[in-house]
Amino acid sequence: MIVIVTSCLSLAACNVGEDGSQEPVRGLKIFVIADTERVSVRRFPGVLEPSNLNTLSFEVGGSLLDFDLAVGQQIAAGEVVARLDPSSLELQVRSAEAGVMQAETVAENAAAALARQEALLSSGTTTVATVANARTEAQSAAASLVQAQQSLATAEENLGDATLVAPFDGIVNSVDVSPFQTISSGTPVVSLYDPSAFTVSFSVSFDIADRLVVGTPANVRLADRPEITLDALVSELGARADAVSSFPVVVSLQEIDPLMKAGMAVETSISFPLPAQEGYSVPLSVIIRDGNADSVSEGERVSAAGIYVYDPATSTVIRRQVAVGGIRDNRIILLDGVAPGERIASAGVQFLRDGQKVKLLDEDR
Repeated sequence: MIVIVTSCLSLAACNVGEDGSQEPVRGLKIFVIADTERVSVRRFPGVLEPSNLNTLSFEVGGSLLDFDLAVGQQIAAGEVVARLDPSSLELQVRSAEAGVMQAETVAENAAAALARQEALLSSGTTTVATVANARTEAQSAAASLVQAQQSLATAEENLGDATLVAPFDGIVNSVDVSPFQTISSGTPVVSLYDPSAFTVSFSVSFDIADRLVVGTPANVRLADRPEITLDALVSELGARADAVSSFPVVVSLQEIDPLMKAGMAVETSISFPLPAQEGYSVPLSVIIRDGNADSVSEGERVSAAGIYVYDPATSTVIRRQVAVGGIRDNRIILLDGVAPGERIASAGVQFLRDGQKVKLLDEDR
């Protein structure tokens, strides 16, 4: 009997493991380096807030009449929002009118008496003191008339203030009183917001705040309708942290969508230039998570990470250290360590090792 023995000249040529067993050739899904990026994007959750929120109240107190208001109701500019019972205010107007009539009569009589005394003084039949007293009474009566007229104007103004109207086209944000409730001057009745202007507020770290200026472009995406993305600008920057190293930022939307409503959850994204001139956008799955590299975060500082690069000459994967410059659209930006056209492992990297034989599967782009 003839026995044919086949041997390998090297373990590597036969893909033999350290224990002498033959290892299977692993299939490799790859990503081809091609796309370049010049910016990284940071995202911040927030809530839509109206830019113009007004709380309406009466300048006079009284009892509210019945009204029909609901949160979310649209109100036109000049439309009546609520009214006070005008009975007591109308009574004050009539009383003030009577006071004016009485003051006018007194003033007219005092002026006529002064004229008579001045005529008698000319003929020498009265004294200077009598004329002086008549003049004082006439001046006092004239002043009382002015005061009565001012009281009438105030009463009429109060009567006009018994009707509360909307100062602009808006939407009811809250109703703070009930029909027939007795309220005092300045009691909040209803709050309205302008549906044509919105802002989003959030906080950022010092590193981010230091790179922002008023006017920095941003984008706001509706959480409930992620396909809707609207242009915005940074409109306010807090100079003082509202928490530990947390600085407030406000962005103002530059366009409006009919579906937008106050209180909706949104995500604001802001682009920042990469530390280098440009980078390569690759999937997050290419990073080797073995604790031998810097952690990859959404910051703008350059960090180190490991990837596997496919070597077509040997059909193996080679571990390589690369520089990471940020994250954009759930992809990381590689700044250094790769070149266009190179193929890197994009799936199952935790099961690969340096120098391992692989067989290419479909390319990922």
